[in-house]
Amino acid sequence: MKKLIVAAALSVLAMGAQAADEAAGKAKYASCAGCHGPNGKSASPAFPTLAGKDAAYITAALNDYRSGKKKNPMMSPQAKGLTDADIANLSAFLAAQK
Repeated sequence: MKKLIVAAALSVLAMGAQAADEAAGKAKYASCAGCHGPNGKSASPAFPTLAGKDAAYITAALNDYRSGKKKNPMMSPQAKGLTDADIANLSAFLAAQK
């Protein structure tokens, strides 16, 4: 877990000092809500609740799905189309949810 958080932090630093845009993250999240629930609060135990998770954790997970390091038949294809900015924005939006 520590390696995952360090990798995420390094990834965020590599993107530069660009601030994440929560509003853009909310707009991008619309395609995620079907499984992960409105504002990241899943109603199904089959899909994790993402609201309030650490942004570095979400960033690392999405980067791992996008790169193929983590494989999931539903998440991997979804993450493949995300840009670094999309991931930063989604992470910021979800981390801000209660």
